[in-house]
Amino acid sequence: MASTTARKVSCGVPELIACSRIAESRHASVRCPASPAGTGAVAILAAESTPERPLTPLAPAAAGRDDFLGHPKGVYVCFFTEMWERFSFYGMKALLLLYLTKYHLFADGAGYDLIGAYGGLVYCVPVIGGVLADRWLGMRKAVVFGGLLLVAGHAGMALEGAAATMDAGVVTRDEGALRTMYVSLALIVMGVGFLKPNITGIVGRLYPAGDPRRDGGFSLFYAGINLGALLASLVCGYLGETLGWKYGFGAAGIGMLLGLAMFLWGQRYLHGHAEPPSPAALRAPVWGVPREWLIYAGAALGVLPVAWLMWAAANGAFALGGEFSLALALMLLVLAVVMAWFLWFIATQCTPVQRRQMLALMALILMCLAFFTLYEQTYGSWVMFTDRLLTKDLFPSLVQPASVVVWSDSLAANIALFFGSAPWSTWALVAMPLSFVIASRWSERSVHPAPPRVLFLGTAVLMVLLVLRDSLVLPQTAGSLTYLGAMFLVVLAPLFAWLWATLGRRGRDPSKPVKGAVGLLFGGLSFIPLALAAQQVGATGMVASVWWLVLAYLLLEIGEMCLAPVSLAAVTELSVPRVVSSMMGMWLLATAFSETLAAQFGKLAAMDVPANGAVDIAHAATSFADLFWLMMWIGLGCAAIAILASPWLRRAMRAAD
Repeated sequence: MASTTARKVSCGVPELIACSRIAESRHASVRCPASPAGTGAVAILAAESTPERPLTPLAPAAAGRDDFLGHPKGVYVCFFTEMWERFSFYGMKALLLLYLTKYHLFADGAGYDLIGAYGGLVYCVPVIGGVLADRWLGMRKAVVFGGLLLVAGHAGMALEGAAATMDAGVVTRDEGALRTMYVSLALIVMGVGFLKPNITGIVGRLYPAGDPRRDGGFSLFYAGINLGALLASLVCGYLGETLGWKYGFGAAGIGMLLGLAMFLWGQRYLHGHAEPPSPAALRAPVWGVPREWLIYAGAALGVLPVAWLMWAAANGAFALGGEFSLALALMLLVLAVVMAWFLWFIATQCTPVQRRQMLALMALILMCLAFFTLYEQTYGSWVMFTDRLLTKDLFPSLVQPASVVVWSDSLAANIALFFGSAPWSTWALVAMPLSFVIASRWSERSVHPAPPRVLFLGTAVLMVLLVLRDSLVLPQTAGSLTYLGAMFLVVLAPLFAWLWATLGRRGRDPSKPVKGAVGLLFGGLSFIPLALAAQQVGATGMVASVWWLVLAYLLLEIGEMCLAPVSLAAVTELSVPRVVSSMMGMWLLATAFSETLAAQFGKLAAMDVPANGAVDIAHAATSFADLFWLMMWIGLGCAAIAILASPWLRRAMRAAD
């Protein structure tokens, strides 16, 4: 999910789409691929070169048996590592707010505060993780360390403890379980900080500069991101609300463990591109400790203050006016430092043309901040609205009622019960990577390339069928329905690739600022179906159809496909080459603030749910309708400002003649 801005030189559509959702978005620090004009990864590598590591041409991708379906096998290793990392991240994200409010009985406001602090810090810390990897650790060590932190964090989230109880309006919670949760969230924040900024960079290094396969390789990687997000909702979202929260969180942790195993297994296919830039500098003692271990120790110690910030956000501690949290204060401090550097740099280090381009880039980053403030409602107010006021099943006549799960004292029986109750998509998570491992080794021994390819592609077709079955047959939940966003992205990506290419051939391709404005327009329009649904609930007293949510997701993802492809690519085009990484950090901060702002807006529809769980339908419908109309006007207003600014932005983005 992601993005900001415009490239002077033309960029391939698949390449731009590849950079769009690090959303990881949907979000993260992406090193965009190089265009034929020499921007992208080459510019970033130039910016990252140091006296210890002079810039050298990338080694050509190994050919022949090291390729699979036309791409280096290392790309598939990164594909599945990222698929499982996004599976773990979005699986937990789909459940977190519901888990806080329904299991630990947090008030809506406290739940929003916690997910806002968590989401904001998740996108602040990668700025540091990326710098440490570029300077000392190397991408391989950073990814492995980040993966281990993520596995530990998700394992901790599976320790749900005792459910909270309410007696005479007083809530009693399992404080030990909550402390474990805060530490677990901090571990995930640190883990994403090390893993996310670096796994994407490896993909770009597997292709030599000018390799025509690069666009397709990044499109493959982009598919892994969205596949992980889609399966996360269907599997983790379903398990968490049907079998138990620990099973949803546990599945996310197991997914990350498998992703880490895939990354370690596939080291031979990365050809050393992810190694430390200077092993000697990494081994050098600092305060008597090797620098590598000092980095690990510093990150481990950093978990404790981040966990404390999580606790403070959830409990409203040290918050000015109940809104200005310590986590937000930390983010604002980082922003102040970065903005001071930015103003100094454009004032003293840039030519007039570079200054205009950097300012245009900042304007486009602000577009992204506005759009993703709208977008992140999908994991906040949209989830709560779906849970309380919408039906859940797309085709109720096809849904098979979930059987009652009764756990026993037998471990074997419980394991069999789990796999018998889990979504069939769970098997796709294992079958796809396993088929690649088998096909990869098979292709190295076989003189006939067809059988390994048939095995892998056949498994991919099977995965599509399993996902389709789960989306239609399983009883859906508010968490599992978040899969709609990733599904629409996968469907819309080739359509938009065709659309922009067709318009480009006819000389009618909109400018990138105009595309960004259209993205904001559709982001605002996506709230209209939900506002109408909320008004319908208020008028009838009956829950509204889930198809209002489907329409909302469709409009929102159209907006993302318009806005996202102009984001990260613009960082590499408009930035002064030696500060590309710093401007990528600026983009990450915009994503961080969009998470926090989204949580604050979501609180406008917060409500207290009584002990019996009965929701005041009329009050809830009015609150959600007011919020959704407000978000619509924010989106439309930002779109209007963007379209008015587009002529200046187009001029500012031009290089000197």
